[in-house]
Parts: sequence; structure tokens; C-alpha cells
Amino acid sequence: MNARTVVISGASSGIGLATARRFADAGDHVVNLDLSKPAAEDAVGRWIKTDVTDWDAVRATVDGVAEESGSIDVVVANAGISLRRTFVDMTEKDIRQLMDINVMGVMALWQAAARHMIKARRGVLLATASTNGSAGYPYYADYNASKAAVLALSRSLALELAPHVRTACVSPGYVMTPMQRAEYTDEMFAEVNAKIPANRHADPAEIASAFFFLASDDARFITGQQLIVDGGELAGGTASAHGTVFA
Repeated sequence: MNARTVVISGASSGIGLATARRFADAGDHVVNLDLSKPAAEDAVGRWIKTDVTDWDAVRATVDGVAEESGSIDVVVANAGISLRRTFVDMTEKDIRQLMDINVMGVMALWQAAARHMIKARRGVLLATASTNGSAGYPYYADYNASKAAVLALSRSLALELAPHVRTACVSPGYVMTPMQRAEYTDEMFAEVNAKIPANRHADPAEIASAFFFLASDDARFITGQQLIVDGGELAGGTASAHGTVFA
């Protein structure tokens, strides 16, 4: 396989970092678009400080990468945030910020890259969705809605950009990332793991492998789809096993 130019947003930690490592280990040229500089031991490829909510900046950055490398072959729109709280406690400011990053940020990056892929008549647009986009989860109403929007975007663009540009999402279940670790206590982790058939959280490297597959020629007939990597969570009915929030 010839080295590809792979642009990943939010690759300084978590799933994004694991994905950057997976592509870099295969010899691909990785560009990390993230506001946060990766730790020295986590530096993979080239880091460009980028705010995915700034459409002009995203487009300028992607255009610059394309000019330098000659192509944009794979994009992984991974940057995202989540906040655990009840719906009635959400503020308009927090919801708009989440949507701006989780939905608009994906659209900004995909649009900037799609312009180059259409001209080249090849390319793969990938994004991190979630099982939360396919089932209901309490305390994450805005996050759930944002991930459902990303799935709908992927389906729509699979038609609009066919046949040369493919789209797909990886929808992880529970993954042991710094963001997840910050939101859950040890007791909460144990409770969640007990509801997952695999009885554990995923390792970020397992999600990275799913992205790598979807970007490969082995997946060239897959577009507009989501690859769910959840340890059997949805099959096991985890999403419906939550108790009532308000009695």
C-alpha cells in the first residue's frame, strides 16, 4: 500500500491518538488537527493547532496539507466532547458548544477535504459516531443528538459524493479514554461493565483498527454505513437497562 495522507481531528489523546498510531504504523502520513498539543510521548505525525469550529481555519489548514502532500486520502473527524448532566440542567451555551464541535466540526472538516477528494476522484471520509446515536441514553441528550446527526450526514454524503468518495462512521460503545475516565467513578465503571456482554470497556486501539479497516481497499464497497464496536452492548440491551431518572 502506498503511503496515504491521513488527516485526523482530535488526535492528541484517546481514540484519535490510537487511530493516528494505527495509520502511522502502517506507513501513512498522519496530520493531527487538535487545539491541544500532544504530550511528547504521544506525538504522532504532524500536529497543527486547529479549532474545528473555525470553518475558515479548518479549510485553510486542509488546503495547506493538500498542497504540501499532493492529496487528502483519508479523513477521520474525531474531535468531540460530552458532558454528563440531565436534560433540564443543560444550558443553551453548553449545548451550542457541543453541537458546534461534534456536528459542525465534522461538517467543516469533511467539506474542506471533500473538495479535494472530488477533484482527485478518490478519498474516504470517516467520523467517530457512537452507539449513543442509535439508542437512547439518559444524561447525554445533546451528545446523543449530535452523534445521530453525524450518522445522518454520513448516509447523505455517501449518496452525494458517490461513486469516488466513500463515507462511514465507527460507532464505539464504552471506550476507556481520558474523557470517559474523567466522567465515571470506579463504581460506575463496574456497573457499566456488568451490562456489557464483553464485560469490559473497549481499548482505543480496537476502535482505531475499525477506522483502519474502513479506510482500506478491503472496505471499498462500504459507504454510508456505521461499524458498531461495542462488545455486544446494543445486542445486550444495555441502552434500555437504565433506571428512571426522575421518579
